[in-house]
Amino acid sequence: MRILVAGSGGREHAVVNALSRRGGHDLHAAPGNPGMAAVCECHPVKADDIQGLVALASRLGADLVVPGPEAPLVAGIADALEASGIPCFGPSAACARLEGSKWFAKELMTSAGVRTAPGLLCTTPGEVREATGGSWDGWVLKDDGLAAGKGVFLPDGEAGAEDALGRLFPGGGGRVVVERRLCGREVSIMAICSGVEALVLPPSRDHKRAYDGDRGPNTGGMGAVCPAPGIPDGFEDWALSNVVRPVLGELRRRGADYRGVLYAGMILAPEGPSVLEFNCRFGDPEAQAVLALLEGDIGAVFLSCATGKPDFSGIEVLPGASACVVMASGGYPGTYASGFRIDGIDNAGDVTVFHAGTAVSEGRLVTAGGRVLGVTGTGAGLGEALERAYAAVRGITFEGAFWRKDIGAV
Repeated sequence: MRILVAGSGGREHAVVNALSRRGGHDLHAAPGNPGMAAVCECHPVKADDIQGLVALASRLGADLVVPGPEAPLVAGIADALEASGIPCFGPSAACARLEGSKWFAKELMTSAGVRTAPGLLCTTPGEVREATGGSWDGWVLKDDGLAAGKGVFLPDGEAGAEDALGRLFPGGGGRVVVERRLCGREVSIMAICSGVEALVLPPSRDHKRAYDGDRGPNTGGMGAVCPAPGIPDGFEDWALSNVVRPVLGELRRRGADYRGVLYAGMILAPEGPSVLEFNCRFGDPEAQAVLALLEGDIGAVFLSCATGKPDFSGIEVLPGASACVVMASGGYPGTYASGFRIDGIDNAGDVTVFHAGTAVSEGRLVTAGGRVLGVTGTGAGLGEALERAYAAVRGITFEGAFWRKDIGAV
């Protein structure tokens, strides 16, 4: 099968790597990255170039397209591919509103009976202040639209609130969801979906804050572990019955069939598990950790879902655990420099190094993004997986490199 993966980050590298492990597929990526180029053919078409991707898929005779990032899904890549007769493992624009608008997701969850924090939609800083009563303790401010994982703020005082409002309302305009803050351990649930049928993958845990101890600004994700420790037995079945199927059913009731990955960011609050957010694609770096534990012809499973004939029998979950540690550029998630030489990957040992922000310059691998690499280890238990990942991280060097030292421990 000829498969085109759209994207250039660590998530897309993990998808291509998983597809390459079984099935003898002819793999392509657009635009891809230097790591992906080792296992597939890369094409200079950006992931958000809808017309360019459709043209490339048509020219290749692709049997399946797998978009990685959220932006092309929200922009309608699945609809455009369907109009050209090309199966897409990714939701339509109507379904991708679950990620494209947090307020739409909250309204849909309310209709579907899915537990989530109460919230209000605000369109001015004044409305936000009125909603919170001017007291910021216990409130969460969320950009209603796409924000690359960096649109959530937990202000800890007036100064923090002013900074958040300035970012959320550039030029005075914007849409912000104000929610009560929930407390508890977070967990990421990803399900492979087709219509109302779904397979929930092992739960994982992302680490969003930039620095150890869950301090600093939110990022796209500094690491992930799978399975997430401290999760009750049978949680996947609970999530399928109480989150995934109700959401899929509500979308179908509204005339939309969800085909692709549905990601639910959840929190195990004292009053019960609640959904914090939905994504319409694999998480990053959760994909790197979760896909490392899957075996089988994943491409065939993706195609079965994309064509509305779901068959999950081709996927096997391996025993053990996995851990992904992200190596980032100094200054991330703020301003950072790029173009620094990367050394040590070839000696990384028994791990998989997923490229996220890399490029080749004058024959050398160099940094080209905020999150540069996702070093992923597996083992019989989480401790072994973390030990392998961190041992490899310590052997990889580039100027300004930093990483969290407490992945899997918080």
